[in-house]
Amino acid sequence: MGNNTRLRAALGATEPWKTLEVDGINLAYNDDGIGLPIICLHAIGHGASDYLYLRENLCNQYRVIAIDFPGHGNSDNDMQPVSASRYSELLALFLDKLRLDKVVIIGNSIGGATAIKYAYIHPERVLGLILANPGGLDPMDSSAQVFIKLMVRIFSGGMAKAWWYPKAIADFYRVILPKQAARSQRKKILASSWEMAPYLVQAWQSFAEPTSDLRELISSISCPVLFTWALRDPFVQLRRCLPAINKFPNAQVETFNAGHSPHLETPTEFEQSVRKFLMTLG
Repeated sequence: MGNNTRLRAALGATEPWKTLEVDGINLAYNDDGIGLPIICLHAIGHGASDYLYLRENLCNQYRVIAIDFPGHGNSDNDMQPVSASRYSELLALFLDKLRLDKVVIIGNSIGGATAIKYAYIHPERVLGLILANPGGLDPMDSSAQVFIKLMVRIFSGGMAKAWWYPKAIADFYRVILPKQAARSQRKKILASSWEMAPYLVQAWQSFAEPTSDLRELISSISCPVLFTWALRDPFVQLRRCLPAINKFPNAQVETFNAGHSPHLETPTEFEQSVRKFLMTLG
């Protein structure tokens, strides 16, 4: 591994992680505990260690599996570009190989969009969803399109080694991960930001594609859904996503004083909400 890869690895599945080959990609993951399987999917540019606190606190009652997406943490790179659709395909293959038929999925950001796609395609295999500021529910209007183009430009600056990139990326993550509890993970994200720039560009480009709009799918997702919404998120805003949320047949919303990732910024409150929701699933 090169130096950049070691920086990326600091965000990933923690020692001793496991690997599973899926579609030619070795995916790294943590797998702790026994019982109902809970699959944890991180945001772009993050890693499986986002869920370390939750994993440590739930593994005495549940089987908690946190995955590094391709090109993240300790997983291999993928020959295909980043998208929630691609991640959903890989998730299906991953769960098939582990022979997991009934799961709960926790997803943040693109991880949330991946969870929604998977639940739509495989409804019989999902007992419940826990979605933290997921992608795919915001109307793709002119303001969204302008913002996506801006984010592609910023992360393209990382690929081009632009002088202004470190400040731009630091400003961005100060906004979306502002709480003290997320400070350690935020520092690791910033340290790996040069290496992760290509994946961030691909992800943001995918957000502009018609297939990233999940609003037509959600009325078919009948499993219980808990939205754990970080209210301080200026980009994935609850008010803009509420019309879509209200179309889920069986959904509830809990809010958190966080920027984008309540499991990182308000971990104790997030864990309590997750526990209460899991108890309702029987």
